[in-house]
Amino acid sequence: MAKMVNLSKSGIKHALTCDEERLRRWEAGEVTWPREPYRLALTEVTHLDPEDLGFTPTRRARTLTKTSTTVESVTRAPSVVDLVGPGEDEDVRRREFVGLTGAALFSAVLAPQAATRTADLDIEKIAATLVDYSTPPDGPINLASLADAVSAAKRNYQACRYAQVTAKLPALLRKLRAACTSLHGDDRLRAHALAAEAYHVTASILLKQEDKGLAWLAADRSVQAGHASQSPLMIGSSSRIITHALMDGGHHLAATDTARGAAQRMDADLSAPSPDDLSIYGSLLLRGAIAAASTGNRHTTAELLDEAAEAGTRLGHDANHMWTAFGPNNVLCHRVNVALRFGDAGTAIDYARQVELEQLPINERKATLLLDTSRAFLMRNQHDRALHILRAAGEIAPEEVTGRPTALRLVRDILATAPISVRRDAREYAATLGVNA
Repeated sequence: MAKMVNLSKSGIKHALTCDEERLRRWEAGEVTWPREPYRLALTEVTHLDPEDLGFTPTRRARTLTKTSTTVESVTRAPSVVDLVGPGEDEDVRRREFVGLTGAALFSAVLAPQAATRTADLDIEKIAATLVDYSTPPDGPINLASLADAVSAAKRNYQACRYAQVTAKLPALLRKLRAACTSLHGDDRLRAHALAAEAYHVTASILLKQEDKGLAWLAADRSVQAGHASQSPLMIGSSSRIITHALMDGGHHLAATDTARGAAQRMDADLSAPSPDDLSIYGSLLLRGAIAAASTGNRHTTAELLDEAAEAGTRLGHDANHMWTAFGPNNVLCHRVNVALRFGDAGTAIDYARQVELEQLPINERKATLLLDTSRAFLMRNQHDRALHILRAAGEIAPEEVTGRPTALRLVRDILATAPISVRRDAREYAATLGVNA
């Protein structure tokens, strides 16, 4: 039960450290009934109103300090509010509370396992779809409906609702393949553009699952569809995912050259660039910078980052044109990642503190930044901050933590090296994710 309190929305927000002994003492009436953050967390876990759990405030709550939107604020201890609610039938309420929360905990423990099995089956269906070379069946094609479905897949991916995306991708990919085969003229070009985006999402999902073979296949399909669409923007966009796939396979030099070459081809036509042009162009430079950093080439990395920063300045704001989430804050996020790759945790944290988290337009980017920041604090042996920021990432995007091998490795690293003062919290959090010491 204590784990569920700590991992509730309020528990993560206020870095609660509830344990079984604290719950026992509340139940027995040995200590004052919970303060505000704990009351909220317990209510979230049990899905009951505060009054039904015996929470009756005896004095007016003080106003919480507004949380800053920078990453630095995640590392500071939050304000708390003291609320005491004994109630006349306090003992009865406590006994009811313990029984109800036990049921809630049981359900919560079982749910992630079922979700994991479902996600594995959906990945298998994606694999079967990617290697299906049979002739698509004839039937009516609704391009507007397909465009809506691709947009929904993109939005859900960027919101880190990965299970929802993977469940719908196989059917979407089959319909798009049929559209690309049966349509003609401009409709076929549009179908290829939509296919490029759908395969891009597919490759991104598979890369997060570290399924390199299938990810490469999907990325290649995205590039082929991008070229078939005859759209320079789609060609540039699909170049981003093939660069990512190359880098994930350890081909960092080829990835750098691919991203830089695609950006240069776009740059030749950017005399009057649109926001879409600048966003694709800048995102290619950022992907090339990450690849260059993986080779240890500081000069090329800095050059590409600075060019991307200039594109971000020209754009003037963080937006999600062409599904890129590109802008000045996104450039800072990539500087954090680059600093980590060079082993400079202090610089990574300095850049992270400059990021205005709320200006990042998608949760996937926010969660990735927080995971990088958590890794940076771990490198500096600041395990408490590393764990706190990791939990914050899980609050923003649960599936980014529970469903990604790289995030689970970070959990294991924190758990394996945590000092005694942090070890219990780390162990409890890891247990909720199914991670063993």
